[in-house]
Amino acid sequence: MAIPTSIILKTIPEDPGVYQFLNENKKIIYVGKAKNLKKRVSSYFQKSIKSRKTLNLVKSTKFIEHVVVKSESDALLLENSLIKENQPKYNILLRDDKTYPWICIKKERFPRIFLTRKFIKDGSEYFGPYTNVKVINILLNIIRTLYPIRNSNYNFSQKKINNPKNKIFLNVHKNNGHSLILGFREFDKSLINNLVSEKSYNKNIQHTRDILNGKFANIKSVLKKKMLIFSNDLEFEKAQNIKEKLLLLENYQSKSTVVSQRLSNIDVFSIISDLDFAFINYLQIINGRIIRFHNQEVRKRMDESDEKILSHIILSSRDKFNSQSKIIISPFDYKKLINLKFIIPKSGDMKKLLDLSFKNAKIFRLERNKQIQLIDPEKHVNRIMEQMKNDLKLKCEPRHIECFDISNIQGTNNVASCVVFKDGKPAKKLYRKFNIKTIKGQNDFGSMEEVVFRRYSRILNEEKELPNLIVIDGGKGQLSSALKSLNELHLLNIIPILGIAKRLEELYFPNDPIPLYLNKKSETLKIIQQLRNEAHRFGISFHRDKRSNSSFTSGLDGIKGIGENTKNKILKKFKSLSRLKNISAKELINEIGKSKAQKIINYLKHNN
Repeated sequence: MAIPTSIILKTIPEDPGVYQFLNENKKIIYVGKAKNLKKRVSSYFQKSIKSRKTLNLVKSTKFIEHVVVKSESDALLLENSLIKENQPKYNILLRDDKTYPWICIKKERFPRIFLTRKFIKDGSEYFGPYTNVKVINILLNIIRTLYPIRNSNYNFSQKKINNPKNKIFLNVHKNNGHSLILGFREFDKSLINNLVSEKSYNKNIQHTRDILNGKFANIKSVLKKKMLIFSNDLEFEKAQNIKEKLLLLENYQSKSTVVSQRLSNIDVFSIISDLDFAFINYLQIINGRIIRFHNQEVRKRMDESDEKILSHIILSSRDKFNSQSKIIISPFDYKKLINLKFIIPKSGDMKKLLDLSFKNAKIFRLERNKQIQLIDPEKHVNRIMEQMKNDLKLKCEPRHIECFDISNIQGTNNVASCVVFKDGKPAKKLYRKFNIKTIKGQNDFGSMEEVVFRRYSRILNEEKELPNLIVIDGGKGQLSSALKSLNELHLLNIIPILGIAKRLEELYFPNDPIPLYLNKKSETLKIIQQLRNEAHRFGISFHRDKRSNSSFTSGLDGIKGIGENTKNKILKKFKSLSRLKNISAKELINEIGKSKAQKIINYLKHNN
């Protein structure tokens, strides 16, 4: 189904990400990044746009695609990668000579650590890429301050350094907390305090590797101890300097999710589904970069599992996009069906990619549902009702739902509310409020029993429509009370009923000791929560009005010659006791006459 651009613009998420404009042949003609996808993409379609190039771009755009990433920095890297891969018509021409910097741990004895834009496959480790060179330079400075890390070969020949038989040491001189590397030395007792063994040096490299991988626990512990020592010695400038380094480490993210040279060529698939449709996200990784992303919606014909659907999509997508990757990351293992290596990652870079794919699949589903809601509201309602029917195991769709709530404060002014939802939306004209008549004091169970009985005995007498579902605000106690009334009215097996407890949002059903826990993002749970919240709001509002009225009338009870009718008349006109005290005598006389007005004025004057 082709979604109009106006609808797409309303449903695009406000996350950071990358967007693609495609022409009628589904060829990518523009790639852009955004801190806020919705704002950025919408800006192209404003009436105020006068740029001829932008107008031509918009005119040529027939499809819009986007992918969500975790940060604006990730968006920049992905945009760069996609422009290089696709060379879109309306983008600047990017060649592979423009690359982002990496941090390299060189494969050698006493490894060097340095910033580079060249990726050489010689077994060295590369971290990044990074979009902010300044931040990386600060990070490298921290590493070199903490550990003696060499950045040149100094005075030993490469041949001698690389000979494992030669026991050599790094000659390090400490000066004001900084390491001055003087070169390599063979063991010398006179320099024992300045010499760093290869074993010790490699430990420092491992600590550095941990920092670059985002594992800061050890280094933060060392820094905090140093900061405490400086603080105790009243060296506050040095303590502050370390504090700043700690803050930098806490804010630092080791590398981008969207680019990693470790990942080589990989396909990433994820799937999420509802009753009628499955939503699939595909990420294609080539040489460590995401070069393609694709979302796909699949209509279910039967009760196919996500696992079965995804197996077909993997084969068709790889064929469609001519993927030659031998490794596939997915939530399922198909190696018995497909002759490829499947990985279900639990942690690391691969897990981050799978999480990114899942996130985009979820966003894609949400967008599609919003689009259907805008284009075809009836279809959207039908889907929600069908979902609720299945989630709550009902015999029919809950088109008409009623929810009850009890409101009181310390047993005073007991009231109840009943709110009505039609097709998942509030029907406020059908809301009802109740004064509790038979229960004195704080007794929510007894109040619930009374209200449910009064509500449905009246509906039966008037032969009006019964609801498809009753929701009770409360747990087992309130639910049991409501059941007594339904049983007395012979409605127990006619109207489904459930209670919702606030603590863990558990749903209780009659004769079932184990509550139902729905996913927190479930549309069914959201509607039940909305019912509960609306019943509570409506009940509290009624309770406050009643309490206010009660306070007003009781404030005039001591006046002889002022009856209930007069009190109600004044209440209707002036709303509150405080407002009554501030009105003029003339205004009150005009409302109830001179004699009664004077009695009230005198009373309020002496009882203020």
